[in-house]
Amino acid sequence: MDLYPEMTFSHFLHLMAGGVKFDLVAVLYTNSLFILGNLLPFRFRYKASYQKVLKWIFCITNSIVLAFNLVDVAYFRFTNKRTTWSVFQEFANDKGNFSLMGEFLAEFWYLLLIFVVFVVLMIWCYNLIKVRPTIIAHNAGFYIISIVIMALGIILFVGGVRGGFAHSTRPITISNAAVYVNKPAEIGIVLNTPFSIYRTLKRSNYKRLNYFTEEELDRIYTPEHYPVTNDSTAFVDKNVVILIVESLSKEYISFFNKDLDNGNYKGYTPFLDSLLTHCYTFKHSFGNGLKSIDAMPSVLASIPSFPDPYVLSVYANNSIKGLAALLKEKGYDTSFFHGAPNGSMGFDSFARMSGFSHYYGKTEYNNDADFDGMWAIWDEPFLQFMARVLNEKPEPFFGAVFTATSHHPFAIPKEYEGKFDKGDQQIHQTVGYTDMALRNFFDAVSKMPWYKNTLFVITADHPNQVSYEKSKTSIGPFLIPIIYFDPTGVLQPEVVEAQVTQQIDIMPTVLSYLNYDKPFFAFGSNALNDSIERFAINYNGFYQIYENNYVLQVTEEDHVIGLYNYDEDLLLKNEIKDKNPEIVEKLESKFKAFRQQYNQKLIDNRMIVE
Repeated sequence: MDLYPEMTFSHFLHLMAGGVKFDLVAVLYTNSLFILGNLLPFRFRYKASYQKVLKWIFCITNSIVLAFNLVDVAYFRFTNKRTTWSVFQEFANDKGNFSLMGEFLAEFWYLLLIFVVFVVLMIWCYNLIKVRPTIIAHNAGFYIISIVIMALGIILFVGGVRGGFAHSTRPITISNAAVYVNKPAEIGIVLNTPFSIYRTLKRSNYKRLNYFTEEELDRIYTPEHYPVTNDSTAFVDKNVVILIVESLSKEYISFFNKDLDNGNYKGYTPFLDSLLTHCYTFKHSFGNGLKSIDAMPSVLASIPSFPDPYVLSVYANNSIKGLAALLKEKGYDTSFFHGAPNGSMGFDSFARMSGFSHYYGKTEYNNDADFDGMWAIWDEPFLQFMARVLNEKPEPFFGAVFTATSHHPFAIPKEYEGKFDKGDQQIHQTVGYTDMALRNFFDAVSKMPWYKNTLFVITADHPNQVSYEKSKTSIGPFLIPIIYFDPTGVLQPEVVEAQVTQQIDIMPTVLSYLNYDKPFFAFGSNALNDSIERFAINYNGFYQIYENNYVLQVTEEDHVIGLYNYDEDLLLKNEIKDKNPEIVEKLESKFKAFRQQYNQKLIDNRMIVE
């Protein structure tokens, strides 16, 4: 219960009771074939051979969903949500899946043991049931009674999966779990994994919305950007380097956590702590997704991923112009780096789609001696490889990298064992290693001729294992750093205190810094412009929209769950929506405008400004 330190036993029972409805739906979907097989109005259903087939259908299907639930016993703490169908698409083409499965089973061996015990118990209990014909033997009577029972069974089945029999009842969805919780983070307790997978199976979460007229909508929020330029703000062709660091939670960086441990918190990133004193960064910065595959569209093309990962949606093939495509039109050489086997996570595909001319993966690195055996080339040698490749590029260039080492199973090269603080989470020493790799990367590129003509951006895909309560709230899974560093000091060091920023702001911010002089499409905004009230948005089973010190939480059905002042109320204990109706109205309006624009632009494939 370390994820829910304030949970009382009575409230836990309440959540479990609420979960029965979702459990019933999962049971019915899982056993639909088995149920139908037992309801067919024919005498052959009593044959031993037929019943044996039904037995194995029951045992196999229920064993599979039991496995899904047990996997989430371990996986939930990494994502803070139940596994959905998208996870299968996410890892479908990864070559290291079998190795990862072996690592998972070794670390969580007890889950395998529990699985075996439950399956054996299930089969034993099933064998206790003997199916014999008890219905009237007369032919007409048999079929009449069988058909009535089948019809009744179908009615009960439909009512069960819908969550009720009333005409107004809509099939229950993941968001319906909010009815039973005090805090949105508790939704995972109410839900079960099979239900979450079934409800997202081949699902399109995007429908045309009509909250506002087109005129009203564009006045509240638009993703179409039309920069105002003149002769004094000509385009600046600086190089751009973006580093997306795997699992880099803001909690790991002491620069952002001076309040922890009575001001004595050291963190695990000494290099980033030193670099941040020379950077433009933000007190409040957020990710737009929960998974690695969410980060590339957000950071490199200003496209968030909600409710489903954009790259797995039916709109993933929309025409877009990411940062690479826009800079390529300005004469930039564009390169994306990821040390995993080429094709992993579909990164190479999205890199190509968003405008990168070159992709450098494990194949291009061409030295398996530096492969970690699971995910990718170790961060230190791969970042050095990136530095060497960039040094051969003609200027201006745009290079982006997605690191990999700070990922489960959180291994580091043997020669570095014991050299980094292990902290109280598995990931901590791995973060220390990656921080060292970043230090060595900057040491290397600082000696290269293009260094001072480069804007560096450092961010993360999402957080990972955390230790402090303020990182375990519903906004915790999105607390990442967003850092801009110009070695010349033209972008002066500052920590922006009031305004928020998010991953999708990175692309328009970089373009603004370069004085980009053409229209472009981006769901984010320029984080260097404090003359507008910026907001951030993400999805964690429900939407969260942030502005200044406030976060508003809204379900998919537009029901406001709560409003919090997350700056003063770090643990989100004090819900204040009823006390601040004007703030609720303002944020709800922006949320609806953003969601309407997002859905419409995806559905209509209008994600380029002509």
